[in-house]
Amino acid sequence: MNTSSNPTTGSLSSLHVAVLGIGMMGFPMARRLCEAGCQVSVWNRSRSKAERLQPLGATVADTPAQAVASADVVITLLEHGGVVEDVLFQQGTTDGLRAGAVVVDMSSIQPRQARDHAARLAALGVHHLDAPVSGGTVGAEEGTLAIMAGGKPADFERVRPLFEILGKPVHVGPHGAGQLAKLANQMIVGITIGAVAEALLLCEKGGADMARVKEAITGGFADSRILQVHGQRMIERDFTKRGAVAVQLKDMRNALTTASEIGFEAPITQLFEQLFAQAADHGLADLDHSALFVELASRNGMT
Repeated sequence: MNTSSNPTTGSLSSLHVAVLGIGMMGFPMARRLCEAGCQVSVWNRSRSKAERLQPLGATVADTPAQAVASADVVITLLEHGGVVEDVLFQQGTTDGLRAGAVVVDMSSIQPRQARDHAARLAALGVHHLDAPVSGGTVGAEEGTLAIMAGGKPADFERVRPLFEILGKPVHVGPHGAGQLAKLANQMIVGITIGAVAEALLLCEKGGADMARVKEAITGGFADSRILQVHGQRMIERDFTKRGAVAVQLKDMRNALTTASEIGFEAPITQLFEQLFAQAADHGLADLDHSALFVELASRNGMT
């Protein structure tokens, strides 16, 4: 490990940020950091995805260790906890980290994994926040993400200026608490998608116009962002992937694993885990998670 001092204070133009994982969320988030004037280095397993940021001034690294070598803050946006573990601890990233750097894991992983990563990084003199996000690609592009951060309050305050480029940050507790908040978010999202899909299909099956039903209940107690955004996708049969069925299923399973670990019964989440699993088994895994609508329609003989 590089042992040089590494404060995260100062202007954004002097702040070096490494972003590991330039996918559907990582790309727009890294782009916003570039546009805000940060010094940004990026790495992605498929280099071509990272190279899209070069015109904005980002430096593309061949390895994650190279990407983090001068970084004050390292942001990870990776597929799941196993990938985060591999990139941080198996691919030499920790050897390249500077003492005093802050690793901000914005991936969605299990809370116990976040706590483990935090402890292992602390032993190396590196700070850690678990700060998963909600808001999808639209929120990432517009800088309106909900950011749920777990870790030490002082580390949260050090990284707050970066968070505010990306959205609305809230410190929710110690290490792992950010991931707990994200699991709560994903439980509500997945369950509500199912409720909206089932309700709209019931109306269509009974002869009502789904679009008019959505309009009629807008503004009432049943209104929600899920109704407005995902409900509209259902009406339009637009299931282009923004947040995939496969990712929603992963999050529901992480929620159930965490619930089991702490002795909490979550029967509603368990039911929807089964529904999303069946949707994935029926070929819907790579569609938007609103495609649970398709699974429920199929069960009712509807196209």
